[in-house]
Amino acid sequence: MRLIPLLLATGLLSACATPPRMAPPPPQRPPATTQVPPTRPTPPPPTPVAGYPVPQIMQGPGLDGIIREETGALLRRFGQPRLDVVEGDMRKLQFTGEACVLDVFLYPLAPGTNPVATWIEARRASDGAAVDRLACIQALSLRR
Repeated sequence: MRLIPLLLATGLLSACATPPRMAPPPPQRPPATTQVPPTRPTPPPPTPVAGYPVPQIMQGPGLDGIIREETGALLRRFGQPRLDVVEGDMRKLQFTGEACVLDVFLYPLAPGTNPVATWIEARRASDGAAVDRLACIQALSLRR
């Protein structure tokens, strides 16, 4: 019985206590800015010619020196290809190393012009799993 008045008194005194102060919100950070390294301006896509399919041209960072290059430039960079397949006006060069296999697809951008690299694919030599294209390019470029 003596506990009841004691509990009531404690409850009444706690009602007189001030509420805890809330901490102010943290200051807002300015938005992060990322700097993109400068790149060469991308040449305009080839002009369509009636009855001539325009090839899709791969774009992306690190592809300078490969995309839109003719066969001679690719041979100077990677050496002799393991495969050189010609089908119609398309040409596929395959370069290999321990790290990866790089397929470079070349198409003419207009009728009567030399084919240029328009697309690349990279895969592991052991099991054919896709690998980073730029890492493969670098590995095969340095092997000479």
